Amino acid sequence: MLFIDNQGIHDPAINLAIEEYALKHLSMDESYLLFYINKPSIIIGKHQNTIEEINQEYVRNNNIQVVRRLSGGGAVYHDLGNLNFSFITKDDGQSFHNFLKFTQPVIDFLRKMGVPAELSGRNDLQVGEKKISGNAQFSTRGRMFSHGTLMFDLNLDDVQASLNANPEKFKSKSTKSVRSRVANIKELLGTDMTIEEFRAELLRSIFGMEPDQVPQYVLQDKDWEIINQISKERYQNWDWNYGLSPESNVKHAKKFPVGIIDIRMDIREGHIGEIKIYGDFFGVGDVADIENLLRGKKYEEQTVRAALSGIDVKHYFGNLELDELVGLIFLEE
Repeated sequence: MLFIDNQGIHDPAINLAIEEYALKHLSMDESYLLFYINKPSIIIGKHQNTIEEINQEYVRNNNIQVVRRLSGGGAVYHDLGNLNFSFITKDDGQSFHNFLKFTQPVIDFLRKMGVPAELSGRNDLQVGEKKISGNAQFSTRGRMFSHGTLMFDLNLDDVQASLNANPEKFKSKSTKSVRSRVANIKELLGTDMTIEEFRAELLRSIFGMEPDQVPQYVLQDKDWEIINQISKERYQNWDWNYGLSPESNVKHAKKFPVGIIDIRMDIREGHIGEIKIYGDFFGVGDVADIENLLRGKKYEEQTVRAALSGIDVKHYFGNLELDELVGLIFLEE
């Protein structure tokens, strides 16, 4: 495994572009580890409705950058107290959805530091009832990354104020806010350290050697040229980060074990017009495929089921059955 040094950049639009570049352009004969720390920002999951996930006034007044990532999952707040890690590797067909494989080195490190972390639910690292890390994955063309946050010394008030948490998230939880269910790792450590020292210790733990001896892939000018192009075309692009939310007169949302799935449809004269699928689920396929299959179809169960009969629902949502998806489309309020 090679370490990629992002050269201390705090711009999420660049850091996510570095990650995408490594995934799509570097040799997959190697695997890679990337660390990055972003300035105050909200990183939106691939399938989420940005406008509904953020407190727009607070975000605007506090100059919080909003960037959509490639991976699914929920919206997360980043700032200079949050360390992000990303493992970039081949997709062997068994690693996608296997969050433990990629978080185990982090868990082992945290436990050595006296923080009894464990993987909880789909993709969180927790200490007791408190979340200290969220993780997400993305796969394309036989390659994948699994990335996560480490809330080291995050401004938890900004976490609460900047995000509009979907109430579906808390239906089965006793806690009713983002702020009440997260914690900073720094508070749990038995020793005082900076995030830079924490980063160095994590690097030392993962590679088993001193940070200055860790094997690296050093980004060259030719790499940066493509990275900056990716950043401009995707992560600095309003259409990607926000997109246009279609009008809809039908909204069906439900929390499944795979995550929240939120379907918006504009039904006109008994047919599905515009349709958009949102959520914090993890899937390999692009749900635009499903939207395209249903657009223009008669809004009746038999027709919808027939339109979806040839697809692998799990490819798009994870462990979800066709009956569950059809049931959501025709959910009775």
